[in-house]
Amino acid sequence: MQLSTTRRTDIAGSRSRRQRGFTLIEIMVVIAILGILAALIVPKIMSRPDEARRVAARQDIGTVMQALKLYRLDNGRYPTQEQGLRSLIEKPSTDPVPNNWKDGGYLERLPNDPWGNGYQYLNPGVHGEIDVFSYGADGKAGGEGNDADIGSWQ
Repeated sequence: MQLSTTRRTDIAGSRSRRQRGFTLIEIMVVIAILGILAALIVPKIMSRPDEARRVAARQDIGTVMQALKLYRLDNGRYPTQEQGLRSLIEKPSTDPVPNNWKDGGYLERLPNDPWGNGYQYLNPGVHGEIDVFSYGADGKAGGEGNDADIGSWQ
């Protein structure tokens, strides 16, 4: 049995009219679901940059500590407080001048902390023989959360 041409057109036309688009209620339901998901996910994503900065600071401090340990192995002592971390990239000229300082230094460059401040160095340290630390986001001693100090003793 064969349908007439007009009958086929009517069937195809009614299908396309039914499948033309979404209703207003369907769109509103989708928007509501997206809003709920965004409310749950966005707060978790927003804390990621701060967490990444703290992790980067810990990694930098670990790298500086390793360079200081190599300096000590070569020279028998850590750089003095006055010589500071700069002694890892330039041979110190103040006493005690290291005898076995390696050409090229122990680091290519001194990193800044993720907030743009230099890392701090204490010899003798408060928490160990030496301390390397960052003051955190506020650039001041102490603090909580993002403003907390991050150090080699942690």
